[in-house]
Amino acid sequence: MHAPPKDSALTALMHEVAALADLAGHAILELYETRFAVTEKADHSPLTEADLAAHRILANGLADIDPDWPVLSEEGQDVPFERRRQWQTYWLIDPLDGTREFVKRSGEFTVNVALIHNHEPVLGVVWCPVLKRLYAGHRDGVAIRRDEDQPPRDIAVARERIGTEHPLVAGSRSHGAERLKVVLERLGPHDLVSMGSSMKLCLVAEGAADIYPRLGPTSEWDTAAAHAVVKAAGGRVVDLNGEDLRYNTRESLLNPEFLVCAGNPDAWLRRLGLPDT
Repeated sequence: MHAPPKDSALTALMHEVAALADLAGHAILELYETRFAVTEKADHSPLTEADLAAHRILANGLADIDPDWPVLSEEGQDVPFERRRQWQTYWLIDPLDGTREFVKRSGEFTVNVALIHNHEPVLGVVWCPVLKRLYAGHRDGVAIRRDEDQPPRDIAVARERIGTEHPLVAGSRSHGAERLKVVLERLGPHDLVSMGSSMKLCLVAEGAADIYPRLGPTSEWDTAAAHAVVKAAGGRVVDLNGEDLRYNTRESLLNPEFLVCAGNPDAWLRRLGLPDT
């Protein structure tokens, strides 16, 4: 199993993955306006045929890109930790992140594809089919946003607002609202930007938000792609002890609670009073 490429080859791979995510997005949109059925998985989260259709396209397409890199998907087969712990490089995907938003037809759902190497996300693609918006980035410091047919533009976290008295906070539409409200009261005056799916991390990556505190359960495939974009844009994704999130280090695929931020994560955690005291 070989390592990811570097420099221009990694940028070319990022764009190849973005094109594949667009194909998965087309399959999702074909079902979006239909009377699709919704079933329930074992963890009581919703599942639609759109999730499965996108999974098939991504799994097959990524295998074509590099058959040596395994694929770990929310909608794929369970892979025992004893096997996947041997993986140095692999794809981590959420074919339809924000299924609740898909069911509600809010438009705020994404296709997430990340390449993990040595437990870190080194490349990520986040594609929003309804908005026709792409966020992508990789470890060589390339972070972009592209809207519809417009040329891509570089993005970066909003360092100039760090330490201000009126920060911009990204928050979830569907999870943890009550606890988040309590924590944000400690922050003082702020503006809350609500958004579904992994786009909340991307708001920090492009400077549209200063922080995104996630105080509730997520899985590794929910965060990895946007985490790569945040890192490439100069931000951090850390647990509540200030340590960078890492992937495939334990049997559970659940993330700890985390903070996405521009600037010093320890300073933000202190302002938020986290971990809770």
